[in-house]
Amino acid sequence: MSYQDIENEMQEKGLTAPRITPADIESKIFSEEFILQPAGTTLTICILMLKNGYTVTGESACASPENFDQDMGMKIARKNAADKVWTLEGYLLKEKLFTGEL
Repeated sequence: MSYQDIENEMQEKGLTAPRITPADIESKIFSEEFILQPAGTTLTICILMLKNGYTVTGESACASPENFDQDMGMKIARKNAADKVWTLEGYLLKEKLFTGEL
């Protein structure tokens, strides 16, 4: 299930209290860069630069070199990097709710 699928279900259920949405996460990302198979590995690294200048990384690797697929590696690495943005944005939202800024 994708983040957008979850967001759609939340909207259908009327769960509209302050929350982070997929659009919120994407709006924070300024650029992305990938490092593919450094030193002959099956590793893929995604570097997301956020609009405020902060960076997060996500990685993917497969155990069997025969299973390496560049496109899949990039998708998984980017999702893993974006998951870190969700964590950061979730913390920030909770802090704003706690301090009454929202």
